[in-house]
Amino acid sequence: MKPDLVLIPGGSFWMGENEEDKFASDTERPRHFVEVKPFCLGKNLVLLEEYRAFRPDHEAELPAEWPAAKVSWDDAVAYCDWLSGEHGAAYRLPTEAEWEYAARAGTQTPYPWGDTMDAGQANYWYDEQGQKVGAGHRTPPGVYPENGFGLHDMLGNLCEWVQDTWHPNYEGSPQDGSAWESPALTSRRVLRGGAWDYLPRLLRVSWRDALPHSARRDNVGFRIATSV
Repeated sequence: MKPDLVLIPGGSFWMGENEEDKFASDTERPRHFVEVKPFCLGKNLVLLEEYRAFRPDHEAELPAEWPAAKVSWDDAVAYCDWLSGEHGAAYRLPTEAEWEYAARAGTQTPYPWGDTMDAGQANYWYDEQGQKVGAGHRTPPGVYPENGFGLHDMLGNLCEWVQDTWHPNYEGSPQDGSAWESPALTSRRVLRGGAWDYLPRLLRVSWRDALPHSARRDNVGFRIATSV
């Protein structure tokens, strides 16, 4: 199955914390200007029906239209390599800058739709008051509105692996949209987007975290990218 990709136009944006965002942390600082070249990004997270072509028994008990989770960064890179061989294209993980640029889709607020979030905009379980508002599990693409670039579930549903190694802040980060990889820091890789079991504050477009590259979690998945 060939992946459904969206062409993301090149451009520039401010990456990192949003002004007046009370939930911003030092991991999102300093806010910095980044130029991004055009690239293609998966319209959806990689789905189980797609991932099972690579690993047939993966999460066999779950619906095929759900996004694939329990996938490590290593697994995601291996899938990209396998998919490249299947279709003759160079598939890869997006860089952290590409991911945030695509998630913002031309906006510059904590969420692409504004300063706050409601349960109709993304898949998350509890609101900031501790009330259950979400499904309590992964959902297939199309349940929530796509963003301005036509991408589903850039926030919520599953945290997403990106290519970059983890750095605790943006001091010295590249400004050309490329992956920030440091040989001494390869044990941990960056996650973006938040997940179905997170609070809205962790679905802010500037939020970032990391896990060991071999970690598998039921709230972590990925989407693929290609250069153009």
